[in-house]
Amino acid sequence: MITKFDSLFAGHVDIENVGYGGVAVNDRRYSNEHLATVFDKAEGMAKLMDRLGYHAFWMAEHHFQHEGYECIPNVLMAAVHLAHLTRNLKIGCGFNITPMWHPLRLAEDYATADILTGGRIIFGVGRGYHTREVETLGSPLLDQPANRELFEEQVDLIFKAFNNESFSHDGKHYTIPARVPYRGYDLKELTVVPRPLRLPVECWQPIQGGTARAMDFMAKHGIKGLIGGGSAEGGAMHRVVLGWQEAHARIGKQLEMGERLCFGFHFYLAKNREQGIREAGKFYEENMKMFGELRLVRALSDEQIEIMRDPRRAPHAKLPRIEDAIANGGVLCGSPEQVIEHLKSLERRYPGLDHVSVSLSVGVPKSVCLEQLEWFGKEVLPEFQKAKVAEPAFAN
Repeated sequence: MITKFDSLFAGHVDIENVGYGGVAVNDRRYSNEHLATVFDKAEGMAKLMDRLGYHAFWMAEHHFQHEGYECIPNVLMAAVHLAHLTRNLKIGCGFNITPMWHPLRLAEDYATADILTGGRIIFGVGRGYHTREVETLGSPLLDQPANRELFEEQVDLIFKAFNNESFSHDGKHYTIPARVPYRGYDLKELTVVPRPLRLPVECWQPIQGGTARAMDFMAKHGIKGLIGGGSAEGGAMHRVVLGWQEAHARIGKQLEMGERLCFGFHFYLAKNREQGIREAGKFYEENMKMFGELRLVRALSDEQIEIMRDPRRAPHAKLPRIEDAIANGGVLCGSPEQVIEHLKSLERRYPGLDHVSVSLSVGVPKSVCLEQLEWFGKEVLPEFQKAKVAEPAFAN
């Protein structure tokens, strides 16, 4: 039963001339002053969501994006700030890109945030998808097997640091502690100071390919999974849900369909679906321009990606349209009643699902983000908040 609604803000500033016929992704460049407005935008969204009873506001870690799409380099710093401006809203790290950190520094920073905010920060890890970021900051991404191997060792190390008063680690990439003398003795163990006060740490990770290896790793550590749009309509995403159950069954845990998962959607409310398509289509296209280039939309061909770089060709080419995404279940668009009906159908199909994330495409200006989140919060949330049940304060 869906009882928690989140929203993910990737960190886009207001940008102009969006859509397939708008400014090409690589031609965008904004001043530092404008890029810094991302924090004001995040503040506005978080305060509104807190007032309306949303569960969590997620932000994404990204670097070097002068194009204005993803402009928050340190999610934990921003999260502590937002927690002090709000009362109940949880702030999620969606996600800390672990290969861009030393894992013990990330563990320390999260523990500090957990303590300073009274447990209102949700931890999250990811492998990354921008070569400009990950490779520049010293880790592999083009070499996907090397990236996964590094990520898995880092996450193993982070959970050792969280869950043990003292620990050691001998791996391919890290030897912890350093084998050095210290104040008259040889180091053999290390303690992260401080450790989180709330254990076990609630941790989330995005599920992209849905391989058995990835889901077995997540199940081992008790990591919860965020699945992108399309999960309502079967096909690839439904197979991920089945694979998720199977991964947990291999370690002796039986899950209901949708349990320990969050389904993520882009959304846009309007008086009716036709109006929503007219208003939101250009934002969907901008989102496709940005993420398609990064190979996060597997259905796109090399030719389509090349066409999307050309504002003269793209509007008339055979490219993904918002109508297709709505039909496939990846975008919730239309009246509040239509969105409620769609989400209720999710509940029936996935009885273990209690978490949904509704987000706005890159390119949606601040004023529209606030308008949309307020409308959703006032007319959709109440239909599901009636079903909320009490949960333990430190439930994972």
